[in-house]
Amino acid sequence: MKTNLFGLTPSKLKAVVSSLGLPTFTATQLVEWMYKKQVVSFADMTNLSKQAREKLETEYTVQLIPSTKVQISTDGTKKYLYPTQTAKFIEAAYIPDSDRATLCVSTQIGCKMGCLFCMTGKQGFQGNLSAGEILNQIQSLPEFEKLTNIVYMGMGEPLDNVDAVLDSIEIMTSEKGYGWSPKRITVSTIGIIPAMITFLEKSQAHLAVSLHSPFDSERQEIMPIQSVYPITEVIAEIRRWELGRQRRISFEYIMFKDVNDTARHANELVRLLNGIKCRVNLIRFHPIPDTPLEGTSEAGIVEFQNRLKAKGLTVTIRASRGQDIFAACGLLSTKELVKMQQETDF
Repeated sequence: MKTNLFGLTPSKLKAVVSSLGLPTFTATQLVEWMYKKQVVSFADMTNLSKQAREKLETEYTVQLIPSTKVQISTDGTKKYLYPTQTAKFIEAAYIPDSDRATLCVSTQIGCKMGCLFCMTGKQGFQGNLSAGEILNQIQSLPEFEKLTNIVYMGMGEPLDNVDAVLDSIEIMTSEKGYGWSPKRITVSTIGIIPAMITFLEKSQAHLAVSLHSPFDSERQEIMPIQSVYPITEVIAEIRRWELGRQRRISFEYIMFKDVNDTARHANELVRLLNGIKCRVNLIRFHPIPDTPLEGTSEAGIVEFQNRLKAKGLTVTIRASRGQDIFAACGLLSTKELVKMQQETDF
């Protein structure tokens, strides 16, 4: 099988062209053709020499994989299902709004973190995506030209696959690549501290931390990672960084009835985040199969928001999108995996 060049960074492409005995600038040409011009045929890369095209054609390919299924919500949200090289499935959610269009991309097949509220975690961990598989969700998207923002908040824990995530961001922000500003990109994490440090060192993209409870013992009940990287240590590490005006830090907080939505939780959240210039995003919880958790009522979410605002925090309530197509990550791919298994068993 030929090796797919799609998803390789400029430095990795230099190694490829060097191995073929081609000039170093060929790598720059490939970057521009594949990402900026979105050309997938070597024959159409007209400023490459005939020799270069023939050598590349012998051993390599540029291949994108289209989605195999799309679900469309009444609110315009679209959920795309993509097959992986390992015969599994991942999801990407396209979320249009009045002045922006956001794509939520996956970074892993399944997830090993086991958060109580996450459908993807119920699949277990099935593998990391390559940078090419991450970028494939973006460039193969029919709405690619409309995109204004990318969020790494789909299936998997992005910083558990930090090298591929950083490679994909490098290509997206490269002048010869997509040429995006890192301010259009947000990466989510539950707080894997060593990888978070690597991300902060090597990228200028925004960071979103999944917090969900300000109390160590209570957070551990819903997020097992807490026993390895306590949220207090995650916050302490964030305090060490001067993120500046160009880089935003936000904290994601899914609202669970009688679990993390009391005045006590609001007060501790204010204390924990005191002095950090940040935004808190309150998120409605929509139940998934086989979980004891319930979502906080609308009135309860607004009350919690008001408590935080009264103490000086910047707080938003994230709009729920795609509820009629089960847009929460993991639901569509789980359904497809079950279907495939049933067909195999039959």
